[in-house]
Amino acid sequence: MDRGQILLLGLPLFLLCTDLVNLFTPPPPKPPPPPHRHPQPPQHHRHLHNPPEVLEFPSEVQKPSAVGGIGLGSTVVINFCSSCSYRGTAVTMKKMLETQFPGIDVVLANYPPALPKRILGKLVPVAQIGVFAIIMAGEHIFPMVGIAVPPPWYYSLRANRFGTIASTWLLGNVFQSFLQSSGAFEIYCNDEPVFSKLKEGRFPGEIELKDLIGRRLANSRVTDGLGAMWS
Repeated sequence: MDRGQILLLGLPLFLLCTDLVNLFTPPPPKPPPPPHRHPQPPQHHRHLHNPPEVLEFPSEVQKPSAVGGIGLGSTVVINFCSSCSYRGTAVTMKKMLETQFPGIDVVLANYPPALPKRILGKLVPVAQIGVFAIIMAGEHIFPMVGIAVPPPWYYSLRANRFGTIASTWLLGNVFQSFLQSSGAFEIYCNDEPVFSKLKEGRFPGEIELKDLIGRRLANSRVTDGLGAMWS
């Protein structure tokens, strides 16, 4: 084989091996969610100053911000399809929520596809390797399985082995990407669902998501306040 044929054969095999390593490598463990903390009222400390040195006027005393720490103790989880290129949208939503609700904890996580699709996605590289093995060494494989004469389609694939290998690698990767995609963009606030792309069929708008999270945080504050009154 010349250099061009070696390159056409070696590049798909190299990329296939990297896909196999990334596919069967276990994902890192998810960090434990932070404990749910109730917002605490700001504590005012008295500072003793010498009157001749510091003069305080009532009109110039800063008032505590009404929205400061409004998200303290709350957690928003955004489960999105990482293979669908939704990470950019998730990061944008995360920055918006952290700006609008100071103190809130926004966690990004991958939403895996259904179990049958995950199983089929792991079988695609095995099928690719089988096709590569038949094309490269079909004369020895068919007699081992009891087929003395290879079928006619084998010679058709063998005649254009490099094109067949490249097509198998490309089509297999496209099919595997489809099987690994879930199309999900699910948002939870304090373990309660807020928005689901799988149900709505669309992404949430930034203003819409801000209103949904704001109402959920307000309801959580009212519930916590009533629980504190009855306790």
